Amino acid sequence: MSAASFSELPPLLGPRAALRPAQAADRAAFIAAAQASVTLHSPWVTAPSDEAAFDAWIKNAGPSFHPLLLVSQDDGGLVGVYNLSQIVLGNFCSAYLGAYAFAPYAGRGLMAEGLGLLLQHAFDRVGLHRVEANIQPGNTRSLRLFERGGFKLEGRSPRYLRINGEWCDHERWALTVEDWRA
Repeated sequence: MSAASFSELPPLLGPRAALRPAQAADRAAFIAAAQASVTLHSPWVTAPSDEAAFDAWIKNAGPSFHPLLLVSQDDGGLVGVYNLSQIVLGNFCSAYLGAYAFAPYAGRGLMAEGLGLLLQHAFDRVGLHRVEANIQPGNTRSLRLFERGGFKLEGRSPRYLRINGEWCDHERWALTVEDWRA
């Protein structure tokens, strides 16, 4: 899937939210949402919160990186982000998944709806066999989201990813297409 074909994908619609590729036109709304959500995200993630960071994030969209936005069907606001990255097809057919909500939408169940749409994108559109999410052990909201979404704990990775300048432990959660369809 080329960068152009990814960016032209139609949204996937849920009852309350829609999942669609992030676009350059989302810059102002995204930056405002990221800046309003710094407390919500800390210390788990640092969302792109200025023009340069947003532009660098969106520029990477293409066959191996899908930056997706979850948008409220009620008011059009940005609910959250799903980053499907390191997409590898062939015999591997796997990718990594990162996600975060924006204030004031956190805690409303919309990210759970969005996770279902993201999995539809990953398994039906992209053709993946496996999606892996790496979550810091203290991030209880994300752990609950992925567990309720059918992901299974596979293990723990010490000092797995650097966040805010620190190497942080993560739990490895994954879901295969067979388990998703069951």
